[in-house]
Formats: sequence, structure tokens, C-alpha cells
Amino acid sequence: MLIKYINKAMSKAVYDKLDDTSYSGKIPQCPGVIAFGESLYQCQQELESSLEGWLIVRIRHGDKLPVLDRIDLNKRMPSLKEVVAHA
Repeated sequence: MLIKYINKAMSKAVYDKLDDTSYSGKIPQCPGVIAFGESLYQCQQELESSLEGWLIVRIRHGDKLPVLDRIDLNKRMPSLKEVVAHA
């Protein structure tokens, strides 16, 4: 599910070519996820890395994540204790 989320978020990325011919990229649905690179490919790679770090921090702190095209990572997984209790 996490890989699908990352792929969906990356498909929503917006890139700009800067005056110095480098690139900037951001994912508008994920505030603060931004990257720069000398080439578009490098910018894409940096943006994916930035997204992954952003997700780790938000998940660790229990922050709500944006729902992307019905992919909702906010749904809590049941604990093992809850699964066993319902068995």
C-alpha cells in the first residue's frame, strides 16, 4: 500500500525549469515536499527521497496524511491482540 501511495503522489508532482537550467519539483498535495536537481531525472529522484522522508516523519508523529485518489494510509491496522480477540 505504501508503494502505491508513493507512486500516486509522484504522479501528481509538478516540475519547473529554473533560470539556471536546473529543476525544482513539488507535490502540492503533500505540503513541504520539494526538491531541486541539475536535471529533471535528478530532481525526480530527490523529490521521491523527500517524499519518503516526509512520510516517515508524519507517520512517526501520528500526523494525518492526505488521501490520494482513495489511497488512505490513515486507516489504522488492527493490533495482534484485536485480531486474536475476534478469531
